[in-house]
Amino acid sequence: MIRAAIIGLGTWGQHLVRCVGPDSPDIRFTAAATRTPAKAQAFAQEHGLRMVASYEAALADPDVDAVVLATPHTQHTDQIVAAARAGKPVFSEKPLGVDAASAARAAKACAEAGVTLGVGYNWRFQPALQAIRGLIDDGTLGRVLHLEGNFCGPSVYRFPEGHWRHDRTEGPAGGMTGRGVHVVDAMLYLAGPVAQVTAQSFRLVQDFGMDDTTSMLFRFAGGATGTLATVIATAETWRMQVFGSNAWVEVGDVEHLTTWDLKLCRIDRDNLGAKQRPEIRTFPRTNTERAELEHFARHAAAKKPLALPGGDAVHNVEVLGAILRSIETQATVRL
Repeated sequence: MIRAAIIGLGTWGQHLVRCVGPDSPDIRFTAAATRTPAKAQAFAQEHGLRMVASYEAALADPDVDAVVLATPHTQHTDQIVAAARAGKPVFSEKPLGVDAASAARAAKACAEAGVTLGVGYNWRFQPALQAIRGLIDDGTLGRVLHLEGNFCGPSVYRFPEGHWRHDRTEGPAGGMTGRGVHVVDAMLYLAGPVAQVTAQSFRLVQDFGMDDTTSMLFRFAGGATGTLATVIATAETWRMQVFGSNAWVEVGDVEHLTTWDLKLCRIDRDNLGAKQRPEIRTFPRTNTERAELEHFARHAAAKKPLALPGGDAVHNVEVLGAILRSIETQATVRL
């Protein structure tokens, strides 16, 4: 049983505590540190969390086996490096850093210290996404030709001017750091590394804060193409569709924290003129946030690595950097 400290008790930090609950066989939140302890006191008491004075105190606490970071994006790298130096396994919400050098530094520090590093890409624990990977591996989809995704919602309206989520250093490329990186991670899982990016990003709705409309065109190293949009001044929606030479597959809805269904539509090679109806596949209910934290805890208990230098979590931030350079230069950027 890994005894974890949650660092940051805002909306998402509280959500992670609730998801794990008191009955996980692998991990239990026993301590917490937050910038505003008075606001979190009632929640901490309700969930049996011992408040510690600071992140540094959590790292020094012998009764804390691992730390889970639900903190602003720009803090992740230094907090991960500090955990590595303290010898504490660390799970960080995405992204690993806000630039490629920071992400690489975080992964390198944990690898050199032999400390397990997990990153919060919970979509990988969706049975539907794992099923799509299986449809690629068994040839059902054929060759992957194109991936299309969006992850949108009213994020810019949720926070007042001056909130850290409107800080363009915390949220470069609009909705990419909060939303789009999840779609990029799913695409990396399905299609492999990105070779080039063309992107554009604008603030169209409000006169303050981050961009609200960002779109990208990808070329993957394996040859497939991709498109992605993050519009964060609209109603909630998300979708990803993978087009193969034999079939397409699609996931998407309004809520992304539930267990997804999957649509699969195949070509009928004997009747190419027939418009086939997609089949719907459903899956047993899965709490992906609990699944990812338990996966991390099992690796931490066994002292096994997860996120590594040169891995997808680092490459995801490299892709984000390429998106930013493309936006700034109005040109295609090759990785």
